[in-house]
Amino acid sequence: MSEDQFHYESIGVIRTPFESPDGMPIQPAGSDNVEGTVEVDESYAEGLRDLDGFSHCILLYHFHAGTEIASLEVEPFLDEETRGVFATRAPQRPNQIGLSVVKVDSVTDHEVIVRGIDVVDQTPLLDIKPFVPDFDVPDNADTGWINASKSTIQSKQADERFL
Repeated sequence: MSEDQFHYESIGVIRTPFESPDGMPIQPAGSDNVEGTVEVDESYAEGLRDLDGFSHCILLYHFHAGTEIASLEVEPFLDEETRGVFATRAPQRPNQIGLSVVKVDSVTDHEVIVRGIDVVDQTPLLDIKPFVPDFDVPDNADTGWINASKSTIQSKQADERFL
């Protein structure tokens, strides 16, 4: 397949209290009480039917704020050592796609109220998927180099590496 066969369009926008990446939590685990609103374009509203039966959902979105410079080696937030970008959650990715697992508080018409949001306000939404532990949490998963940094995930905020 050639690159021109891939084209994604926003299906909505994610609204949050974070005007910029500066000081924003780096993962949903660090933003448990932060509320956001996922506004789906009305033409996609019917797709939200039955989402309210799930406690969590996965948001896929476009990193629109900050650098668009992709790097194959980055210094991740939880480490001081340079790592391969595909072994991190760093935003400096070749395709600028982000992923967050958030708590679903409510679903109405074309909006989803969520908690645990860690994205910049006005982030373009690409997709929503239900979070299903039986599908999404494999048994005996290893977390590589992140094991050493686990205790700091909830307290970390974005810094100049995100900008």
